[in-house]
Amino acid sequence: MAGGFRGLFGRVRETLFPSRRAPVQTTTQAGQVRERKYGGSTRAMAAAYGVSARTVQRWVDGSRHPTGPHQGRLRTEAVEVQTTERGRARRARQLAQLGPHSGITARVGRTHTFNIQGSDAVRARDIHLDLTGDQAAALALAQDEGEVREIIGRALADYFNGGSYGGFSPDDFEYDTDDFDLS
Repeated sequence: MAGGFRGLFGRVRETLFPSRRAPVQTTTQAGQVRERKYGGSTRAMAAAYGVSARTVQRWVDGSRHPTGPHQGRLRTEAVEVQTTERGRARRARQLAQLGPHSGITARVGRTHTFNIQGSDAVRARDIHLDLTGDQAAALALAQDEGEVREIIGRALADYFNGGSYGGFSPDDFEYDTDDFDLS
């Protein structure tokens, strides 16, 4: 799995904010998430994760580590709390000013299906997208994986609408989020 526990949202956030990567240690992740997202409340974090307050305390002190879906969620939330709303807005303004050539590229691998004038087609090779400043800015402001998927879907539609077919919408594309890179 290319993306590991970072998920699509985490990979995008870490690429656009390289100095704000999530800590590697789960103890640090749990401590930062508890402080920054849940206002220091162990109980609030425990309720959000559906575990006991003692479990969250063990994650923070390192005597236990999150597993399964809790591990992935903690990693995503750790990435999330690394940037402030103000910092994301500043980065989005910088990217938007770059115009049609932001310098940010996305590789979407294994796009499974999309509609070409009424017929299904399979594309086995990777698609390389040169994101515009506005598309990169929208990614900087995205709040969750759903928003990231929509932005990339629009970029895919723009890419294919520039060809000889046209008429694509973001919903026409399905792709493997673990086979996606941003640089």
